[in-house]
Amino acid sequence: MPATPLATPPAARPAPRPTAPRRLSALAALTLAVAAVTPATVAYAAPAATVSPGTVAPGGRVSLNIEGCGTKTGRASSTAFGDVRLTPGNQEATNLFGSATVLGNAVQGTHRVTFECGGAGGQRVTVSLTVAPSGARGGTGGSVGSMRTGQIAVGGALAVGALGAGVWVMRRRLSA
Repeated sequence: MPATPLATPPAARPAPRPTAPRRLSALAALTLAVAAVTPATVAYAAPAATVSPGTVAPGGRVSLNIEGCGTKTGRASSTAFGDVRLTPGNQEATNLFGSATVLGNAVQGTHRVTFECGGAGGQRVTVSLTVAPSGARGGTGGSVGSMRTGQIAVGGALAVGALGAGVWVMRRRLSA
């Protein structure tokens, strides 16, 4: 019997060259993998700043806070109160804080408060502060502070007298 020739496998075709969509897919997968293993602390998000209260009368105090600087120094400045040095709120310096007194002659209206992380050229955030006209004093409205001791004694005596008269009238009705 004649020998049958052995079938030879077809030659392997070379792998197709990657096309643009395949390259983009590979690049996107690689970027996603790197982003997944990179710690979130490597890139700081934009800092967030607050001024509390947001509306204040001249001479009032405001609290200044900025989070996300990643530095242990900072400052806040405004035409309403000048420059204020901010200090870390904790060991990690995740937030910086300070306080300021609004100038007694501050112009009413909206003032910009610029927070700056680190030194000159650091990240900056700007928020608004409203200086409103001063209103009436809260609490007792200043009425107690202007009273003399004699006036307070007379008022107390009248209150005790009215209470005694009420008790006398009630007892008289019950016995009748």
